[in-house]
Amino acid sequence: MKPDDALTVSIAHDPKDIEKAISTALTEVALDDFKDKVVAIKPNDTTAKPHDKTACTQADTLRATIQFVKNLHPKRIIVSGGAGEMETEDVFKVLGFMEVIESEGVEWFDHNKAPFVGVDLPFGPQRRVMVNPKVLEYEKVVSLAQLKVHRTATVTLAIKNIAMSFPAADFYGHPRVSQKLHPHNILKDKQAFLVGMLMRFPIDLSIVVGHPAMIGTGPIGGKAVETGLVIAGRDPVAVDSVGAYLLGFETLGVQHLHQAYQLGLGTPYSDPEKEGEPGRLQVKGVSVKEAVKIFRKAAYGEAF
Repeated sequence: MKPDDALTVSIAHDPKDIEKAISTALTEVALDDFKDKVVAIKPNDTTAKPHDKTACTQADTLRATIQFVKNLHPKRIIVSGGAGEMETEDVFKVLGFMEVIESEGVEWFDHNKAPFVGVDLPFGPQRRVMVNPKVLEYEKVVSLAQLKVHRTATVTLAIKNIAMSFPAADFYGHPRVSQKLHPHNILKDKQAFLVGMLMRFPIDLSIVVGHPAMIGTGPIGGKAVETGLVIAGRDPVAVDSVGAYLLGFETLGVQHLHQAYQLGLGTPYSDPEKEGEPGRLQVKGVSVKEAVKIFRKAAYGEAF
């Protein structure tokens, strides 16, 4: 990946065809280095019920992502899940992921399950986490996240989608924050923990999808709104900062994004008046200004 590739964020919008929006967004992202690699796609799979799937990645979103990644000619594609409140397989079945995985002929894996190995973290309140060793074999990690607010993390986007899923729930307890099985220090500073996880488990492609987005409260139980927006890029700090901006937060307002930027882990979106200037984050497709209007219209009924 060239240095300039990390400075590019792609935004697409298609409220009638999210699969087309995903393809459009990803076409603008340089992904040549995915060829012949073991690619793991991690959707948001926190919890779902037959009557309410709004907190998670939707089946059509997963399908479109798999199909695009297939065209990159990877060695293998693994849909890697690690649900928080429920068993991963149960969530996958409710969401229709199993049908997608079977029809697309890719693998799936529940990284909540044993065996477990300890992995050291270079930053944050929890300096060692227990994970399934298979996650250490992934050569390219795709975080396929939803555009949502979060009660304690402010936003739950690409970074949190990986950071709070790789620690094995079968080791810590369902949900992990309950500490039913083994105590941990994650909650002492969850924002810093997210940064420590990003440092140890880099994200190679971040995709944040507002199909649906969630406002009001989150990560579950908020108001779901269909936006048709897709944000994608190689830099998770950049992608998440754009997502946070749509939700109403500057990078300074989201502690883990600000810390990640200070530690040199990425380039956040900043001043919309300077969008496109040399050396700054380059936005392709829909501009952030236009994306804000689209989001506000969908969420609040007016583009104020």
